[in-house]
Amino acid sequence: MRVAIDTRPGGSTPNEDWVAGTPNLAIVLDGLSTAGLTTGCRHGVPWYVVRLGSHLVAALADPERSLPEGLAVALENVAAMHPECDLANPGTPSATVAVLRQQQGTLEHLVLADSPIVFEGHQGYSVITDLRVDEVLPELRAEVEQHETHTPQHREALQRFVRAQRQTRNTPDGYWVAAASPDAAGHAVTGITQVDDVRAAAVLSDGASRLVTEYGMATWSEVFDMLRAGGPQELINNVRKVEATDPTGRRWPRYKSGDDAAVAFCQW
Repeated sequence: MRVAIDTRPGGSTPNEDWVAGTPNLAIVLDGLSTAGLTTGCRHGVPWYVVRLGSHLVAALADPERSLPEGLAVALENVAAMHPECDLANPGTPSATVAVLRQQQGTLEHLVLADSPIVFEGHQGYSVITDLRVDEVLPELRAEVEQHETHTPQHREALQRFVRAQRQTRNTPDGYWVAAASPDAAGHAVTGITQVDDVRAAAVLSDGASRLVTEYGMATWSEVFDMLRAGGPQELINNVRKVEATDPTGRRWPRYKSGDDAAVAFCQW
């Protein structure tokens, strides 16, 4: 498996996405925005995703360890790195997780929250994602989307939304992400695909996939054409070009003008 990767911040703040590729592994993490609220942790989301990603790569180097088991081990190890922080805080640093691992003739996948894995098959495209987060607090989400980005009204609505969203995070009635508890790993979407059924695959944060899913400015076929022509950098460049035409979120209401983006493009 040949993996090309790239990641880029959406603005002037530090990148909260993380990506890695090895000959048999592709991983994308998308750190959850804090919206300026306290987290109970002095380290921050960029610190968290770097360490979670590194521990996940190490844990999944063992072919006998399943993807959920590897994620649970990584979550436990990172939690042990900062016991002085309030890891029970509902806003503790957290992230979505998308993993693709090749084991001989099969591709194992794990998706926790809305960072998708897209397979280009011989007959079309299939998207593996976990959209439980979209079912949470739709009325508060709609309130955020009423306001243009970079306005006090947008910031206040986003904070109300995130504050309420945190209360549902990693609960049976809400949605699941990687945070402090290894229990979240058991709630991921997992499965197996035969390598022979796949021409290529893309592991994405939603900051990259939104060119198709949110903006509707490309098809998956066009995305894979971009990836073949110019690699992950080309896809992210096209996302930024589209966002530049709508800097305040009038056409495409969103949480920020540009979201961090990460891409791992896998070929055989």
